[in-house]
Amino acid sequence: MTRARALLLTLAVFLLGAAGYWGFQAAGFEGFSAGIASEAVLVLLVFGWTGSYLWRVVSGKMTFMEQRRRYRSAYDALSTEELRQRFESLSPGEQEALLKEVGLLEP
Repeated sequence: MTRARALLLTLAVFLLGAAGYWGFQAAGFEGFSAGIASEAVLVLLVFGWTGSYLWRVVSGKMTFMEQRRRYRSAYDALSTEELRQRFESLSPGEQEALLKEVGLLEP
């Protein structure tokens, strides 16, 4: 997360708290009660957000980890295809020699 996004997120939480305070006042709560109620809502939101983050960490569903898995599977598929093409371009004698060398054919 960049600094700008972190600052925007902080501003959004601040504005959400202010909107909650005004909303609770409009709903009939008085000064301190409206502040406590909006603070309670913000605390619950932060706990929920933190909980979802921890769940993504434990379950391995983080953005970087997902990107890495997709990259690795694409790399493996490309490498496998490239190796298959190289193997098929060899002569039958070279294919047999290579298979013997890696232990897939008995000498």
